[in-house]
Amino acid sequence: MPELPPPEPDALALSARLEARIRDAIAAAGGCIGFDAFMQMALYEPGLGYYVNGLRKFGPGGDFTTAPERSPLFARTLARQVAQVLRAVPGGEVLEFGPGSGALAAELLAELDALGCAPARYCLLELSADLQQRQREAIAARVPHLMDRVVWLTQLPERFAGAAIANEVLDAMPVRRFCVLDGGLAEQYVAASRDGLAWVQGPPQDARLAARVAGFDLPAGYVSEVNLAAEAWVRSVCERLDAGLLLLIDYGYPRAEYYHPQRVTGTLRCHYRQQAHDDALRWPGLQDITAHVDFTAIAEAAHAAGATVAGFTTQAQFLINCGLPGLLEAIDPASPDYLDLALQARQLLLPQAMGEAFKVLGLTRGLGNLAPLGFAQGDRRHRL
Repeated sequence: MPELPPPEPDALALSARLEARIRDAIAAAGGCIGFDAFMQMALYEPGLGYYVNGLRKFGPGGDFTTAPERSPLFARTLARQVAQVLRAVPGGEVLEFGPGSGALAAELLAELDALGCAPARYCLLELSADLQQRQREAIAARVPHLMDRVVWLTQLPERFAGAAIANEVLDAMPVRRFCVLDGGLAEQYVAASRDGLAWVQGPPQDARLAARVAGFDLPAGYVSEVNLAAEAWVRSVCERLDAGLLLLIDYGYPRAEYYHPQRVTGTLRCHYRQQAHDDALRWPGLQDITAHVDFTAIAEAAHAAGATVAGFTTQAQFLINCGLPGLLEAIDPASPDYLDLALQARQLLLPQAMGEAFKVLGLTRGLGNLAPLGFAQGDRRHRL
């Protein structure tokens, strides 16, 4: 594991308070809790969890950088897909889940406005009051004339029509962890130890763990994850979608690749000050915890909720289909911004950067024969 810079004393104190709550939950549960329960507390415990405690997370000074923060070209390109949907859905809105720093919302609104497709409402579902404030500031600085169209939500709307976007949202939903043993399957739990928190194993709490990996020839010692929370969330969103497109952008694989016999340690990863490591129990509340997405499971959940899987491709192919190369070509090469934007485009598109690792899954309801332009070429639905 890489050597990580030590947190500041105030941050360590916050983490200690969160660990105390986790220990209380472990004691109340009889000695251990599922990793999903730990991950939920580590990321979302009110006032202390990673995403709600007010510490800086996004951008160069934070723990990780998302595509909208790497380049405004991401949002400008995505706007072409959103505009296609808004033109097809009268009165359609935009709903963004987990809007982070507000970079995507600000640039997407600006580009939709330039395309003549600014929505009547742009909804951001955000639980953190601190992040809501950062988002307000980012949007007000970029498109002050559209601020009256922006609405913040803290729960799913009852019904929705238009374009919904979840960029790097599913990967942060709590996962169950399992381990293959010679005699069967075990679930990995979190327990308290003298020195902190520790992994323990026991019988699975949920039969769906065994059902998910049945049929795969996995070696003893194989560890991986099942994201039942993400599947339930996608079903709920699709059930509320009257007409429109849900775009899920994240790193992950189809199921056969996710549970490949050589992927013996799973996909669980932590991000702390731009460094990735795999010690998920360290410094709860101070680091991001993620797991790759099983896109087959997400597609199945959406289908069960009545949605149509409209496309599945890489981020690079999706952005190319939506016109990113044309946007770059329209910029004067003599412009002082051109070189930076060209380098940013490479980060978004190159396979060794974000282009191949990130996938885009499109789910639709009520759009008739509309074919989302982001999946016009290179559709990989056959691999789900």
